[in-house]
Amino acid sequence: MNPPARRKKVERTAWSEYRRLARAFREAASLAMEFEYWNAAGVLIVHSAIAVTDAICIRIGGVKSAGDDHYQAGNLVGEVVALDREGTRALDHYFAIIQEKSIVSYGGKTYRQHEIAGLMRHLDRYQQWADRMLAE
Repeated sequence: MNPPARRKKVERTAWSEYRRLARAFREAASLAMEFEYWNAAGVLIVHSAIAVTDAICIRIGGVKSAGDDHYQAGNLVGEVVALDREGTRALDHYFAIIQEKSIVSYGGKTYRQHEIAGLMRHLDRYQQWADRMLAE
């Protein structure tokens, strides 16, 4: 079993700002894809997933991850949300994105269209679930 994720308290009203950032990063990723800036799109996809994860944790639990380990941020979602099968699948999409974080950001690998399209599919599926969790 994983140890509890490090967290810090955040005013619950801040969740909407994180969701706004997630949407902006996703939109910017789409624009980067139009110009075939694949690695830039990948970085933006990663940051969108992280921001929406923070939005969920803040809205539901009044906390966000306190560390730099974005796997722990995903684990925190599981601590603040009672996950059903759909939620578990959604987190699998998040973890698939986070697995690429260091490679797309710092690894020196040049990504191709099909790889970024796959990351975008993961993001879209994760954000669809997140939107249901964040419904007002």
